[in-house]
Amino acid sequence: MTALMHPAGRPGGHPEGSPAGIGAVGSVRPEGYVFNRAPMLVYWETTTSCGLACRHCRAEAIPERAPDELTTEEGFRLLDAITGFGEPYPHVVFTGGDPLRRPDLETLVEAATARGIGASLAPAATPELTPVRLRALKAAGIQTMSLSLDGSTPERHDGFRGVPGTFEVTLRAADWTHEIGLPLQVNTLITDETLADLPAIYDLMTRIGIIRWSLFFLISVGRGSALREITPVEAERLNHWLYGLSKDAPFAIKTTEATHYRRVAIRRMQAEGLDEAAIAATPVGRGFGVRDGNGILFVANNGYVFPSGFLPLPTGNVRTDDIVTLYREHPVFTGLRDASRFKGRCGACEYARICGGSRARAFAWTGDPLESDPLCPFVPPLAQGRAIPAGRELIEA
Repeated sequence: MTALMHPAGRPGGHPEGSPAGIGAVGSVRPEGYVFNRAPMLVYWETTTSCGLACRHCRAEAIPERAPDELTTEEGFRLLDAITGFGEPYPHVVFTGGDPLRRPDLETLVEAATARGIGASLAPAATPELTPVRLRALKAAGIQTMSLSLDGSTPERHDGFRGVPGTFEVTLRAADWTHEIGLPLQVNTLITDETLADLPAIYDLMTRIGIIRWSLFFLISVGRGSALREITPVEAERLNHWLYGLSKDAPFAIKTTEATHYRRVAIRRMQAEGLDEAAIAATPVGRGFGVRDGNGILFVANNGYVFPSGFLPLPTGNVRTDDIVTLYREHPVFTGLRDASRFKGRCGACEYARICGGSRARAFAWTGDPLESDPLCPFVPPLAQGRAIPAGRELIEA
């Protein structure tokens, strides 16, 4: 898939996100399913420099900072441009690489806060992550933070991160966030290697005091191309398991690049007797429609603009282009927001506007971001009897 990537722009970053047939639920908040005015979230890959060597890194992070990163002044101009979307402004996630490698990070966060832009932080668990730095960033305006845990033990987690001791640093950092009153989200990678460990990871999550557990279903980009995704059948079972957990979990549960969880949740809630308004008001309902390029925008460290950190289709550069115009008018963004253009099973699916599938995974597997998400096994009624693959197994065959 890297053959279609702009040579000067490389998306990366950390997973994050917002989350009856379509006819019933879709009548409640139709304006919420297509985010034409502005994205909900802008991910800014402030640097590709990082002290870790994660096996799945989409940014393919390196030890040193790149010479063509946006400067502090260019960062100010980017934040000014984001206010051009109008209020409410998108929320900015400072990510990387490791954003802590930027000595001007506090200055940039202060600048976002001064402009009325909400800010979150997605740092790496390295010696640069300290209580002093976290207090300074919270004082600058950081409102929430995310950390990653990809295993329930040091051996499992550190094996993914490539640096011994990362597991313990992450748990200490979680304690620090509680001490300074900074809400914490934990991200977990879903691959064939982590799947069996998820119950133990969930048990760990219940003990460290988080507000949200975000499960990122692997996209084969960057170093992650060397890892293996779970199968569509495993993904379906996992989504049902997650829905069951969400009933009693002491924190919110969401999926990233697995929007078909919404279909599973809708059907389960309908079976439980919830009506369309009640479904739309749930946490999963509030995320209806959010996906790559629809509510999401990614700015690479060198200013290139992508629909998400996992979809390497550059649309322009903030150094020369207006980010508002790119998001609202560029054919890549408008195409991703038009569910009527989806192909295959996604194009025939009654959940297309609410779910829409992972456009990044469709691109990774087929080279076309409008194709079906091969991780979803659902065959919609309109597709039955037609020569449309039912899942990734048929694509691989």
